[in-house]
Amino acid sequence: MRYMMLLKIDEKSMPAGGPGPELMEVIGKLIDEMTKAGVLLDTAGLTPTAQGTRVHLSGGKLSVTDGPFAEAKEVIGGYLLIQAASKEEAVEWASRFLRMHGSEWELTAEVRQVEEPPGAGA
Repeated sequence: MRYMMLLKIDEKSMPAGGPGPELMEVIGKLIDEMTKAGVLLDTAGLTPTAQGTRVHLSGGKLSVTDGPFAEAKEVIGGYLLIQAASKEEAVEWASRFLRMHGSEWELTAEVRQVEEPPGAGA
């Protein structure tokens, strides 16, 4: 089963300069481990909301708004797409990823199973 981990962060409370070289090295090791185990399918961080654009549909009308988004407190800062045998395994990978960030970060990983299209894997 595939699971998406949506990494949520408060852009205003994250450490200045983002993750340091030590943290990036530790994250790199976990990514290598997940890749070798055949778990990791894709991962990336996302640019700040100030560089994003929202496209919204309401009442059949589209609106387009460039960032930053003042009302956004918690935003998607990155993602991991993994292949796991169970939701419990996916949650364990997410927990390991979050723990390595230490006490100066406030992160949430929302773990959700990817719905496969009809007929996939048949």
